[in-house]
Amino acid sequence: MIVIGSDHAGLALKRHVLEVLARLGRSVEDLGVQEECSVDYPDYAHAVAERIAAGPNLLGILICGTGLGMSMAANRHPGVRAALCHDAYTAEMARRHNDANLLCMGGRVVGPGVAEQIVRVFLSTAFEGGRHQRRVGKIELPEHHREEP
Repeated sequence: MIVIGSDHAGLALKRHVLEVLARLGRSVEDLGVQEECSVDYPDYAHAVAERIAAGPNLLGILICGTGLGMSMAANRHPGVRAALCHDAYTAEMARRHNDANLLCMGGRVVGPGVAEQIVRVFLSTAFEGGRHQRRVGKIELPEHHREEP
Protein backbone atom coordinates (compact mmCIF):
# COMPACT_ATOMS: atom_id res chain seq x y z
CA MET A 1 0.00 0.00 0.00
CA ILE A 2 1.25 3.45 -0.94
CA VAL A 3 -0.21 6.39 1.00
CA ILE A 4 -0.06 9.58 -1.04
CA GLY A 5 -0.89 13.23 -0.54
CA SER A 6 -0.18 16.63 -1.98
CA ASP A 7 -1.05 20.26 -1.68
CA HIS A 8 -2.33 22.38 -4.56
CA ALA A 9 1.20 22.99 -5.91
CA GLY A 10 1.86 19.25 -6.07
CA LEU A 11 -1.48 18.13 -7.46
CA ALA A 12 -0.50 17.91 -11.13
CA LEU A 13 2.57 15.80 -10.34
CA LYS A 14 0.56 13.69 -7.89
CA ARG A 15 -1.91 12.86 -10.66
CA HIS A 16 0.99 11.70 -12.84
CA VAL A 17 2.44 9.64 -9.98
CA LEU A 18 -0.96 8.02 -9.44
CA GLU A 19 -0.90 6.90 -13.08
CA VAL A 20 2.59 5.48 -12.58
CA LEU A 21 1.50 3.62 -9.46
CA ALA A 22 -1.52 2.19 -11.32
CA ARG A 23 0.77 0.92 -14.11
CA LEU A 24 2.96 -0.67 -11.44
CA GLY A 25 -0.09 -2.40 -9.97
CA ARG A 26 0.35 -0.72 -6.58
CA SER A 27 -2.63 -0.11 -4.32
CA VAL A 28 -2.95 3.49 -3.22
CA GLU A 29 -4.63 5.43 -0.46
CA ASP A 30 -4.97 9.03 -1.65
CA LEU A 31 -5.37 11.48 1.24
CA GLY A 32 -5.81 14.53 -0.98
CA VAL A 33 -5.94 17.13 -2.37
CA GLN A 34 -8.29 16.60 -5.27
CA GLU A 35 -8.69 20.21 -6.43
CA GLU A 36 -6.26 23.03 -7.17
CA CYS A 37 -7.58 25.48 -4.56
CA SER A 38 -4.95 26.74 -2.14
CA VAL A 39 -4.47 24.61 0.98
CA ASP A 40 -1.93 24.33 3.80
CA TYR A 41 0.65 21.63 3.05
CA PRO A 42 1.20 20.64 6.72
CA ASP A 43 -2.36 19.31 6.93
CA TYR A 44 -1.63 16.76 4.21
CA ALA A 45 1.90 16.03 5.39
CA HIS A 46 0.63 15.19 8.88
CA ALA A 47 -2.23 13.03 7.57
CA VAL A 48 0.10 10.92 5.42
CA ALA A 49 2.84 10.78 8.07
CA GLU A 50 0.35 9.57 10.70
CA ARG A 51 -0.66 6.71 8.41
CA ILE A 52 2.98 5.79 7.73
CA ALA A 53 3.86 5.90 11.44
CA ALA A 54 0.87 3.70 12.32
CA GLY A 55 1.29 1.09 9.60
CA PRO A 56 4.29 -1.19 9.53
CA ASN A 57 5.69 -1.69 6.04
CA LEU A 58 3.72 1.21 4.57
CA LEU A 59 5.41 3.58 2.16
CA GLY A 60 4.22 7.05 1.32
CA ILE A 61 4.64 9.86 -1.16
CA LEU A 62 4.13 13.57 -0.49
CA ILE A 63 4.29 16.30 -3.11
CA CYS A 64 4.20 20.06 -2.66
CA GLY A 65 5.83 22.87 -4.63
CA THR A 66 9.39 22.12 -3.57
CA GLY A 67 8.99 19.08 -1.31
CA LEU A 68 10.68 20.99 1.49
CA GLY A 69 7.64 21.84 3.58
CA MET A 70 6.17 18.36 3.27
CA SER A 71 9.43 16.72 4.35
CA MET A 72 9.85 19.06 7.31
CA ALA A 73 6.32 18.47 8.57
CA ALA A 74 6.36 14.71 7.98
CA ASN A 75 9.65 14.22 9.80
CA ARG A 76 8.08 15.56 12.99
CA HIS A 77 6.35 12.17 13.39
CA PRO A 78 8.17 9.40 15.26
CA GLY A 79 8.93 6.48 12.99
CA VAL A 80 8.70 8.52 9.81
CA ARG A 81 11.82 8.95 7.71
CA ALA A 82 10.77 11.34 4.97
CA ALA A 83 13.34 11.93 2.24
CA LEU A 84 13.26 14.83 -0.19
CA CYS A 85 14.48 13.44 -3.50
CA HIS A 86 15.19 15.26 -6.74
CA ASP A 87 16.70 12.38 -8.70
CA ALA A 88 16.86 8.59 -8.85
CA TYR A 89 20.20 8.42 -7.02
CA THR A 90 18.93 10.23 -3.91
CA ALA A 91 15.81 8.04 -3.97
CA GLU A 92 17.96 4.91 -4.10
CA MET A 93 20.21 6.03 -1.25
CA ALA A 94 17.23 7.17 0.83
CA ARG A 95 15.89 3.61 0.75
CA ARG A 96 19.18 1.66 0.68
CA HIS A 97 21.02 3.53 3.46
CA ASN A 98 18.35 5.47 5.38
CA ASP A 99 15.35 3.12 5.21
CA ALA A 100 13.19 6.08 4.16
CA ASN A 101 9.51 5.24 4.27
CA LEU A 102 8.15 8.49 2.86
CA LEU A 103 9.24 10.02 -0.44
CA CYS A 104 8.87 13.79 -0.83
CA MET A 105 9.10 15.58 -4.16
CA GLY A 106 8.55 19.06 -5.49
CA GLY A 107 6.00 19.51 -8.24
CA ARG A 108 7.76 22.72 -9.26
CA VAL A 109 11.19 21.09 -9.11
CA VAL A 110 10.99 17.71 -10.89
CA GLY A 111 9.17 16.95 -14.10
CA PRO A 112 6.97 13.93 -14.74
CA GLY A 113 9.72 11.81 -16.31
CA VAL A 114 12.17 12.34 -13.47
CA ALA A 115 9.39 11.84 -10.93
CA GLU A 116 8.55 8.50 -12.51
CA GLN A 117 12.20 7.41 -12.24
CA ILE A 118 12.32 8.53 -8.62
CA VAL A 119 9.14 6.66 -7.71
CA ARG A 120 10.20 3.46 -9.49
CA VAL A 121 13.61 3.46 -7.78
CA PHE A 122 12.20 4.37 -4.36
CA LEU A 123 9.66 1.54 -4.50
CA SER A 124 12.05 -1.08 -5.86
CA THR A 125 15.04 -0.46 -3.60
CA ALA A 126 15.42 -2.39 -0.36
CA PHE A 127 17.07 -1.24 2.83
CA GLU A 128 20.58 -2.73 3.17
CA GLY A 129 20.56 -2.96 6.94
CA GLY A 130 23.92 -3.83 8.46
CA ARG A 131 25.92 -0.78 9.51
CA HIS A 132 23.08 1.40 8.23
CA GLN A 133 20.63 -0.10 10.73
CA ARG A 134 22.65 1.27 13.64
CA ARG A 135 22.66 4.71 12.04
CA VAL A 136 18.96 4.67 11.25
CA GLY A 137 18.32 3.70 14.86
CA LYS A 138 20.07 6.89 15.95
CA ILE A 139 17.74 9.11 13.93
CA GLU A 140 14.80 8.86 16.31
CA LEU A 141 16.45 10.04 19.54
CA PRO A 142 19.96 11.21 18.71
CA GLU A 143 20.60 12.65 22.20
CA HIS A 144 20.48 9.09 23.58
CA HIS A 145 22.88 7.67 21.01
CA ARG A 146 25.88 9.95 21.01
CA GLU A 147 29.24 8.36 20.41
CA GLU A 148 32.57 10.07 20.72
CA PRO A 149 34.23 10.58 17.31
